Amino acid sequence: MDALSVLLRWLHIGAGILWIGHLYFFNFVNAQIGSVLDGDTKKKLVPELMPRALYWFRWGAAYTWITGLLLLLLVFYHGGLMFEPPIEWGTGAIVMVALTFLMFSVYDRLAKAIGKNIQLFAGVGFALIVAMTYLMIEWGGFSYRAYNIHIGTMFGTIMAANVWMRIWPSQKKIIAAVKEGTAPDAALVGLAGQRSRHNTYMSVPLVYTMINAHTVVPGANSVFYLLVVVLLGWALVAWMYKKAGTLKGF
Repeated sequence: MDALSVLLRWLHIGAGILWIGHLYFFNFVNAQIGSVLDGDTKKKLVPELMPRALYWFRWGAAYTWITGLLLLLLVFYHGGLMFEPPIEWGTGAIVMVALTFLMFSVYDRLAKAIGKNIQLFAGVGFALIVAMTYLMIEWGGFSYRAYNIHIGTMFGTIMAANVWMRIWPSQKKIIAAVKEGTAPDAALVGLAGQRSRHNTYMSVPLVYTMINAHTVVPGANSVFYLLVVVLLGWALVAWMYKKAGTLKGF
């Protein structure tokens, strides 16, 4: 079990680097370059660059999620780290685990309804994170490590679903249009860009939960560390977007 745990962690981190590295390239580098290219250059560059980059991007996402799920099963469910004794599995815990993996459906509907209002969307999203964390602790009886990793699992599941169900299908049509020399559907461009930005915002607190799930923070107020890191992570990403817009080529 120890050897399997090490192998899965190694694969999980490697796949995560591949995924998140491409995510940051798309958002902080490629998006800026695309705005200064002329039509003929895009017609030559995009069909060659994007399918290659998106291959590693989407499969990095898939294997990060799969290995993360296997680690969750091995370390937390099989390894007994979900609860502090004498708490055990109950209805609340089962429901909260299910909600962790089903939250994409809630997120997707909210993104379609209010996603263009970034302040409102962020406020509603943060309220849901607070509610999920509270219910994991008070109803599910999750340990500190368990609610940290399950909030991260919720982020990761939403992000992976975005990649495979929203970003990649949109990008295939966008790339085909550029290759043909026609204007891509603005709705598809907007959808792919929106979900990619959402993934970027979720990625920073996601990495924190992966690290923090290996620690134990004492005290009744320890939950606030996670919530503060979510806000700090979002602020950091906002700064990175602003910085990316100021960088120029030679």
